[in-house]
Amino acid sequence: MRHIGRLRSFWPLAVVAVLAVLPYSALPLPGLLDGPIGSPGSLQLLALCLLFGALATGYDLLLGRTGLLSFGHALYFAAGSYATNLIMQEWGLGFWTSALLGLVFGTLLAALLGSVSLRVGGIAFSMVTLAFAQAGSILVTRDPGGLTGGEEGRAAGALPGSLVGIQHTANLYWVALGYLVLTVVVVQWAVRSPAGRVWEGIKENELRVEVLGLRPYGFKLLAFVLAGALAALGGVVHLLLTGGSTPGTTTSDFTLSLLVMVVLGGSGTRWGPLIGGVLYTWAQHRLADLAGAGTIAHLPSVLRVPLSQPLVLLGALFVAAVYALPGGVAGVRLRLRRGQA
Repeated sequence: MRHIGRLRSFWPLAVVAVLAVLPYSALPLPGLLDGPIGSPGSLQLLALCLLFGALATGYDLLLGRTGLLSFGHALYFAAGSYATNLIMQEWGLGFWTSALLGLVFGTLLAALLGSVSLRVGGIAFSMVTLAFAQAGSILVTRDPGGLTGGEEGRAAGALPGSLVGIQHTANLYWVALGYLVLTVVVVQWAVRSPAGRVWEGIKENELRVEVLGLRPYGFKLLAFVLAGALAALGGVVHLLLTGGSTPGTTTSDFTLSLLVMVVLGGSGTRWGPLIGGVLYTWAQHRLADLAGAGTIAHLPSVLRVPLSQPLVLLGALFVAAVYALPGGVAGVRLRLRRGQA
């Protein structure tokens, strides 16, 4: 039994190994992907799924682990992307140096705004984070000094040659996979650390943590900064995958999408947010293809209008999933265990 338990503990490594060799696969998955797994289009979609799976995992440090409902997480994702892009183009630095500085900027921004937002709690905290995110979104769309590109966004500067072009899509996929692995490792390490146990206590009963002589503010700020740093790093990866910085990543709708991913997968669980992020991103892109299919145009208007709107389809699927899977996708395994017991 001990040997079986040890083997089970290594299954994540096996999954990572399988994911790592997917670019070499020519296996077609009709309905799931447009072409073979190793084709550029499929790898691009899979890379985005991995990216947002990791981003949702980092966001759950706040929502599922500490009980903090932030509506401004998109701000730090966008900060990593825009800062890296601007440093490359305005200061003329190389990508890797710019990425490091962009990560530092996003982390410091999270520390600064988090220190202010966490002075209040509950719904007030959520509204303050929303206000900061809205201010950031307005700043980007106003295009001060022609730096952000306004509503059109800004194309990336000189990226490494090995990460540009369709022929290098596999490299971008591996970058996204690396970001996912790093995020999962950091989150699991943090959750199992002494600080992680305090986060759990804050989520359950913050007053009890104070009675024990601990200061919840410092621990909540630590979770906020760590989640912000992971989001900023995700922004850098997104810059590589999309070839530019877009204002859509600064909006509160972007953070709401992360919230949906976490709830869909299972907030506060080990793998739930990751699964939710992957499923949501895949459905978002595939439903967009379905909405633009020629067969939709020949349907009666009562069906054609809602089916031609990807967000309508996505919303309907999410509502159905919430009712059918309370506790998220990760909760299915727990309910099966209880049924067997």
